Amino acid sequence: MSESSFALSMFGLTVVLTVIPVIIFIAGIIALVVFLMKQSSHKNESTFNKQSTFQPKRYADSAEPSVQPQKAKKKHVNPANVMQLEEELKKLCKNCVTLRISGEARHDVGATRFGGKPDVPAGFVWPYFEADTFDDKKVKPRPLAFLAQFDLAEISAFDKDGILPRSGTLAFFYELGSQRCGFDPKDGGCAKVFWFHEWEDLSLAQFPEDLPQAFRLPALNITANAEKSYPTNEDFYLNRKDYSQTIDDFKAAEAQLNIQRPDNRSKLLGWADVIQGNMTSECELIARGYTSDEVWNGGNFPKEELEKIETAADKWTLLFQLDTVEHRGFSLMFGNYGRIYFYIRKDDLRAKRFDRIWLILQCG
Repeated sequence: MSESSFALSMFGLTVVLTVIPVIIFIAGIIALVVFLMKQSSHKNESTFNKQSTFQPKRYADSAEPSVQPQKAKKKHVNPANVMQLEEELKKLCKNCVTLRISGEARHDVGATRFGGKPDVPAGFVWPYFEADTFDDKKVKPRPLAFLAQFDLAEISAFDKDGILPRSGTLAFFYELGSQRCGFDPKDGGCAKVFWFHEWEDLSLAQFPEDLPQAFRLPALNITANAEKSYPTNEDFYLNRKDYSQTIDDFKAAEAQLNIQRPDNRSKLLGWADVIQGNMTSECELIARGYTSDEVWNGGNFPKEELEKIETAADKWTLLFQLDTVEHRGFSLMFGNYGRIYFYIRKDDLRAKRFDRIWLILQCG
């Protein structure tokens, strides 16, 4: 072998011995990357399966049980109970005056309307309530906003039971800056109701200078209509012990009677469209000087006193319920799509003592 051939052979051997390890090293790295990717994929798949409601069946003989979706709880309706509840609801049915608030208001003196300026007698003193607000933490007297007034001679045509006075004007006010909920005796005065007699000369009031522009509500028309009103389960089951056992029956009875509960409804009289719970017991405990928090959340409130409160709750009745009002860009909402409720003792209503109302705000 010549010297040049030998040198060439040695060079080739050197190249082979150098390149082969590099190739093996690169192949090893590729194999490692592929292995890690597979492991990551399996791990992700395992995590997904753990979070998923439905697991794949891995055993042909079903030795490992699969997770099944939960079925909706079946309602247990007792036909006899439904019939009994229907009869009770019929007996508890009340007449009410539903109110549609929309369109241009009538401005003749004492006319039924929402917002605008109220018609008041000479010497009328605009009501104030001392409070802070959501925007102003300073406690000071603040003028109540005028909500609505009702010509009772007109409303009497829809008040089938003759509960309200047959004449005069009923005016409602509420302090909108603080929007007190009526859960504390200190909330007294945040809402006011005035009954102006038919013999009083009324004239258009002027807004107090310190009443914010946002609380000078636009004047809107109110259209009244006579309708039937039924208690919600929160009111129906007050002082009853069988609530949990018959709630499905109650709903079935409502359906049988075709009881409608619109999402938005303002009205005079009847039963309240409850959002959070019974309010007549709330009114009674406040009237006795308690706060809602110490009664419901204290944990040690005397059971005997609570029973007295709930028993006396039947003495209260709804006077006025005001829901969200919207019209051409204007919107008045109480909390989160809530309502305000003016309650009054039945005895005070018969005596026309509208100064003794209590307001409660409920929202979702």
